[in-house]
Amino acid sequence: MTIPQVLVGAVVAFAGLAMQVHAETWDMPTPYPDATFHTVNINEFAADVAEATDGELEIKVHSAGSLFKHPEISKAVRSGQVPAGEFFLSLLANDNPAFGADSLPFLATNYDEADRLWAAQKDVISGLLDEQGMMVLYAVPWPPQGLYTTKEINSVDDLAGLKFRTYNATLEEFANLAGAAPTQVEVPDIPQAFSTGRVEAMITSPSTGVNSKAWDFLSHYTDIQAWIPKNIVVVNKRSFRRLDEETQTAVLEAAAAAETRGWEMSRAETEAQTAVLAENGITVVEPSEELMIGLQEIGAEMLENWSGEAGDAGEALLSAYQQ
Repeated sequence: MTIPQVLVGAVVAFAGLAMQVHAETWDMPTPYPDATFHTVNINEFAADVAEATDGELEIKVHSAGSLFKHPEISKAVRSGQVPAGEFFLSLLANDNPAFGADSLPFLATNYDEADRLWAAQKDVISGLLDEQGMMVLYAVPWPPQGLYTTKEINSVDDLAGLKFRTYNATLEEFANLAGAAPTQVEVPDIPQAFSTGRVEAMITSPSTGVNSKAWDFLSHYTDIQAWIPKNIVVVNKRSFRRLDEETQTAVLEAAAAAETRGWEMSRAETEAQTAVLAENGITVVEPSEELMIGLQEIGAEMLENWSGEAGDAGEALLSAYQQ
């Protein structure tokens, strides 16, 4: 081998090593199983980032709470244990009530309203997360939330005394105002909680009902369309700033595409998964007028309570939404 050939080989080897050193892998915990449309969307987001960066940034998705349990994910991103993660936005309502605006009953009950609410909420949320060392990548809504029960429900009085699944402070308040008994249960534990009698009712999306095979342990789904909550995908600011400008742009563009795609997936999911519930034997019913009046009264009381606690951030958010 001639000296020039040796030099060429060395240069190629060094370049290959440099590329390997420069390439980065981000661990990204998510709370939901692979079949959930949110997780499908996140996997597409990760694939888009890898493609746009020619593999320089690989995002390894850890689904179903396999890396961190759901309540721990925001803390893991905040502390830098992982660069990015997904969680249910209103889980942070104890930090500031503004995080829970999209889980207020009957404030936004269709996708157009939910879109307006996110537009009003995003700047407030971004500011609050910035204080915690995080930034928003994107947010995607669940389908409108319905009422799952082990019996027919015709009025709020029918909820009295039922053991009611909760997953955040807002839903716990709702259960208490309805006269039910709140019980904290995460998504993976729903089937066992119902089967053992730990809970008898829950409000959640058609997606979660199908993924949990709700027909195995309950009988009724009442389509109350109570609220349209969101999952949010965030990144640790320090981790993001360590990326070069081109990679940052690739991540942000992939995030924007994921948000658009995710909202479209959610809309399609609502109709499809409600049909699956019915096909598997769950009685899908429209709520009675008496039930809706009672639920909306609870929603109005919760909004009033929320407004009193949310301070300037909440006032700014509601003002923007109601314009």
